[in-house]
Amino acid sequence: MDLSLSGSGNSALHQNDKSPLVAEKHWETNVYIWDMDETLILLKSLLDGTFANAFNGSKDSRKGKEIGTYWEDHILQVCDKYFFYEQIENYNEPSLSGLREYDDGKDLADYDFSKDGFTSPYDDANKRKLAFRHRAIAEKYSKGLENVLDQEMLKYWDDLYNLTDNYTDGWLSSGRALLEQISGKNKGVSDNLISEGATSARKCHHINVLVTSGSLIPSLVKCLLFRLDDLILHDNVYSSWEVGKLHCFKRIKERFGGPAVRFCVIGDGMEECDAAQRMNWPFIKIDLHPTGPHRFPGLTMRTVEHYIDVIYGKSD
Repeated sequence: MDLSLSGSGNSALHQNDKSPLVAEKHWETNVYIWDMDETLILLKSLLDGTFANAFNGSKDSRKGKEIGTYWEDHILQVCDKYFFYEQIENYNEPSLSGLREYDDGKDLADYDFSKDGFTSPYDDANKRKLAFRHRAIAEKYSKGLENVLDQEMLKYWDDLYNLTDNYTDGWLSSGRALLEQISGKNKGVSDNLISEGATSARKCHHINVLVTSGSLIPSLVKCLLFRLDDLILHDNVYSSWEVGKLHCFKRIKERFGGPAVRFCVIGDGMEECDAAQRMNWPFIKIDLHPTGPHRFPGLTMRTVEHYIDVIYGKSD
């Protein structure tokens, strides 16, 4: 599988090597747009044996499928028990902020979500009830797993994470390490900080955004369980399940975009590659194969910066 920049093949790389779209200038913000499955985490490739098959027999595919099944079964349990998924799975939104206008700020401390009559039709009254649930989910996400699960369950997820990381030769921990390097362990940059503009003395800010083809609530739960929640804000998680990745990318550009902002997309699929091409953003293709040019462990900040510079030009 080839690495491409906003397109297939190497023509975009050669073309932009000769003539970057933007001459050297000062960049205030880099926005890194990540795919989730088979990029920052592995799940489908464990379940269907794709990951193990790439190693030509040196990986036990049955063990990979067993690990994937553990994740799949228990992710849904956590979604239903703690994050209202059984109630709201048919009402997927691209982000938790999508219904914020319907949230009247009602105190939810004693609110009984099981008796508020949330159901169809999807009218303003029920959108308000869904917005309440989104706010409660955002608060749980911000507080972390230790405020949601008991110690026994926390140990179970720690053990499963470590088992998965060992089986995948450090894929999960190395992906997280790159996110840490990008963000400096900061959760993100507020919209106000970006929209206000910055002086040339400011250092470049780095923001991690997730755009996943999965539905929103399971994707947020995956962020928690795969130890990504302290590096990706809940407001920076988008689901393209119904609207497509190009739509999400356009929303992200509207939110973060400006004359001194650069975007980079990292993922494994054609949809994000095509959407990046439409946006004229660099795209880094993740490859599961152990000899692939860009995978975890392996992908470095230097490589990511190179592909950004090819499209935008180097910062002064």
